[in-house]
Amino acid sequence: MAGLTLNAVHKRYGETVVLDGVDLQLIDGEYLVLVGPSGCGKSTLLRAIAGLVEVSGGTIKIGDRDVTDVSPRDRDVAMVFQSYALYPHMTVRQNIAFPLRIAGISAAEQDRQVGGVAEQLDLVELLDRLPSELSGGQRQRVAMGRAIVRRPSVFLFDEPLSNLDAGLRTRMRVELKRLHQRLKTTVVHVTHDQVEALTLADRIMVLNGGVVQQIGTPRALFETPTNLFVATFIGSPSMNTFQDPKDTNRTIGVRPTDITVGVGDVQATVEVIESMGATALIHCKWLNDSIAVSVEEPHDLAIGDTISLRFDVTHCFDTATGARQS
Repeated sequence: MAGLTLNAVHKRYGETVVLDGVDLQLIDGEYLVLVGPSGCGKSTLLRAIAGLVEVSGGTIKIGDRDVTDVSPRDRDVAMVFQSYALYPHMTVRQNIAFPLRIAGISAAEQDRQVGGVAEQLDLVELLDRLPSELSGGQRQRVAMGRAIVRRPSVFLFDEPLSNLDAGLRTRMRVELKRLHQRLKTTVVHVTHDQVEALTLADRIMVLNGGVVQQIGTPRALFETPTNLFVATFIGSPSMNTFQDPKDTNRTIGVRPTDITVGVGDVQATVEVIESMGATALIHCKWLNDSIAVSVEEPHDLAIGDTISLRFDVTHCFDTATGARQS
């Protein structure tokens, strides 16, 4: 196991800048999640760490070893893709054992290591099945098993849960968390799923246009976003934003969970109600702005109601630069 250090990593394709001076330092065993909009550079960064993309500048170190110009097979990383990438003609046992066989490990030692990984991932009863006989979640566990058996210094996960249905994705998030707690290996995980990022990460890196916007704990990014982009990107439902009537140079942000209904000076009209089980999201119109408010179920609100709102926690940003003011 080892930490990971990126120093001023750049990637360009002609005149197009995909990664613009990315700096990062992960301690051994840390779980980092990369998030950002499509095209922000998160998958390119992951592939650069793996050695599948050659960087245009900067350095990548795993532990104390500079691997910037080292081939992918010699970087001591293991990658898990969203597509599983299992060999369809091989059994679960053979898929997991494949890296060991390539490395020349004895058959007896392969069986021992595969057995241990299969027990960790609850795959013992499936070892003699083909991938076509497995569910999506089982296939993803096999793909993870094949990565784990290599005992890499760094795991790289590229949206590993995105092909799973919602219920299975929730269960696999828990399994990933348990697995990381057992293995204590450094992980870099790319996802577009907000819940996945907030629940799995020790720290989150937010990218936009190849530039790091903020790196911090899930709580830090949620409570003290460094700029308006991070504020509106992190959190579901998204933060409400509107221009301060008293200061056009300032943009106000308030999360739907930080609005109290029934008190306050803001008078808004209910336009849409989205029931979400234990809570509901109330979309209101206030002057020229739309405001989303989160309330607990059951509630007695109806479309067309005029309600009073109080903003309990507000965030302020510079309208021109988006930088946080308070």
